[in-house]
Amino acid sequence: MTLRVLLADDQALLRGAFRMLLDTADDITVVGEAADGEEAVRLTRDLRPDVVIMDIRMPDVDGLTATAEICADPDLRATRILILTTYETDEYVAQALRAGAGGFIGKGIGAEDLLDAVRTIADGDTLLSPAATRSLVARFLATPDVAPPRHAERLAALTPREREMVALVATGLSNQEIAEREFLSPFTVRAHVQRAMTKLEARDRAQLVVIAYRTGLVHAAPGDDHLP
Repeated sequence: MTLRVLLADDQALLRGAFRMLLDTADDITVVGEAADGEEAVRLTRDLRPDVVIMDIRMPDVDGLTATAEICADPDLRATRILILTTYETDEYVAQALRAGAGGFIGKGIGAEDLLDAVRTIADGDTLLSPAATRSLVARFLATPDVAPPRHAERLAALTPREREMVALVATGLSNQEIAEREFLSPFTVRAHVQRAMTKLEARDRAQLVVIAYRTGLVHAAPGDDHLP
């Protein structure tokens, strides 16, 4: 299957460079380019790409606002957002996750890493390392917002094993790492995670991280460097 990608960045040169890189892959094709957030939303609705590579800082409508609008549209649920920016700070990561983004990469990313990032995002995974996950959660996700009541209610519908899987996902562990830790097959872990995502109506693993901390399923203290 060919992955369809939309590029959203206000710099035409950068869009051109990324198009060239992405077009070298047999399984990825660029279907459109947007110069601002408003155009990104419109083209996403028109083209229905699998992945939108979205810059944060763009004129008029910024990338975070556009991401939130795309992710709030039920008709665009299948589209994943990969945030691309030079501002790799915890605050931007937290804002991107709250907006609904599934991943976060810097503009200095290499060609192969970019291709892998697109494939990873399209497959429903996230691009947050355990260290980045702990940092952003401790500083931004664990305290400022109250979890929507629907998330707390749906959390009660999870089985004990599903709750355990969500808690481990919230530490930034991959399915393979969870499988090795829990002596399960990666297929079994993936099945538990997918069922939890369905019950919680999470778009992806990144949203599971947000839900896990905002509902109190997992707690993080600033400076905590240990996995549960």
